[in-house]
Amino acid sequence: MSETKTILISGANRGIGDATARAFAEVGWNVSMGMRKPVMPEWANKVDAAKLQVVAYDSTDADAPKKWVQEAREKFGGIDAVVANAGIMVRKSAVDVTDAEFDSLMEVNVNGPRRLVQDCWESLLEKGHGRVVIVSSLSGKRVKSAISGAYSVSKYAALGLSHAFRHAGFEQGIRTTAVCPGFVATDMGTPLAGGNTDGLTTAEDVAGSIFHVVNLPNSASVSELWMNCSLDDSY
Repeated sequence: MSETKTILISGANRGIGDATARAFAEVGWNVSMGMRKPVMPEWANKVDAAKLQVVAYDSTDADAPKKWVQEAREKFGGIDAVVANAGIMVRKSAVDVTDAEFDSLMEVNVNGPRRLVQDCWESLLEKGHGRVVIVSSLSGKRVKSAISGAYSVSKYAALGLSHAFRHAGFEQGIRTTAVCPGFVATDMGTPLAGGNTDGLTTAEDVAGSIFHVVNLPNSASVSELWMNCSLDDSY
């Protein structure tokens, strides 16, 4: 019998994180969900609840990843994959953003994933097939508008972080992918699309893509995965 695999997912209380957790739980993975306020999801009664874990996790707390990794290892043993999904949006241009706002973007969208993956690293190395997903954005591939400028800077950095991890772990079997969606029908994405969810990429769409890359063999590494619900200038 094959060993049950374990995945850690940040920002798992809603949107992409919640949908991703459910996708993995439904096929029998151990799923550890990091949330600011840990609450078992509504769908937990439809899967094996013994394979679920909710953990208090704040991406601005430098000690939070270590505590989370320790709790996950105590419950499940090793760690096979981590999805750094927690993120924030500040809708301001690079001219108008304040120091405090810019610092918060970089802290949550870049430093948070960096610390989380670093603290999972030894566990991922143990497996020989560790998987890292950094949820970036198409805003990390192009600046769509002035008002998305500050956010884009943080997501460009998150994309660079993903490639840095990819190089750091490739020879040891760790595969890292930056998943870059456009507008997604979530609490964050819907307002950006004018409040109309018709035709938007869904959280489940993104979750399915994350599930796909995590389950690819080492010989089929995907460095970036872009997705969009509409045709724009570049994507």
